[in-house]
Amino acid sequence: MTDNFSVAVLGTGIMGAAMARNLAGAGLEVRAWNRTRARAEPLAADGVTVVDTPAEAVADADVVLTVLLDGPAVLDAVRQAAPGLRAGAVWTQCATVGPQALAPLVAFARDHKLRFVDAPVLGTRAPAESGRLTVLAAGPQDAREAADQVFAAIGQRTVWLAQDAAEGPAGRLKLVLNNWVLTLVNGTAESLALAKGLGVDPRAFLEAVEGGPLDSPYLRMKAEAILTGDYRPQFALSGGLKDARLIAEAAERAGVRLDLAPAGRARLERAQAQGHGEEDCAASYFAAFDH
Repeated sequence: MTDNFSVAVLGTGIMGAAMARNLAGAGLEVRAWNRTRARAEPLAADGVTVVDTPAEAVADADVVLTVLLDGPAVLDAVRQAAPGLRAGAVWTQCATVGPQALAPLVAFARDHKLRFVDAPVLGTRAPAESGRLTVLAAGPQDAREAADQVFAAIGQRTVWLAQDAAEGPAGRLKLVLNNWVLTLVNGTAESLALAKGLGVDPRAFLEAVEGGPLDSPYLRMKAEAILTGDYRPQFALSGGLKDARLIAEAAERAGVRLDLAPAGRARLERAQAQGHGEEDCAASYFAAFDH
């Protein structure tokens, strides 16, 4: 690792805050910005410098890491950061933005002479906090040494997919993965709701599948959230709904008919309308009942 290697983190939500802490814990110089500064302030106790503007965060940074809600939010942040960006810096874009939002980001990177790495991550709060995310990365060879220093601090594994980020291989793979994640989430929620409606002990359902091919750690995690009423967000329902919409848009453009995904999106929309948007996506459980 080079001396005084610095990273700017733009966005300190569930994922960004954990990334910033792990980067600082790995000995990197970290400056962080969040639209609502108060949400970033706790990072100061972990050695992160919290600043007021994106331009302050990125000033002379070796790597700029963005992890915001969606493509427009990312583009807005880097536009604000433009006065502080250093030509040649590596930009690791870690949000799930979808194929249509990627082109403006690539164009911005080109116009500002940034080395762009599209690097959405697979994981929720717990793996983010423990530095065990999986990074799906696409970007030029000359950006990888710097990017890998960052990825080593936030993740357990980096999958390099291509040198041309503009083709979108990382983002497309992330949508496929998130489609599976949302299938598991909604399937778990719906099965436990059905158990309640039929008067079946949900623990009996979990016992019946335990250790077999129908069992999975994700089933266990989301079922436990539902059964204990602990909806603290690991993967916020509002974020899951955003991803569900990106999946639907990408599938339509690709000429692929999805049936489960639109139904799952409708379920998330009902749960959000009920007021569960900032809770964990397991709160799609409530969409099974009228409130």
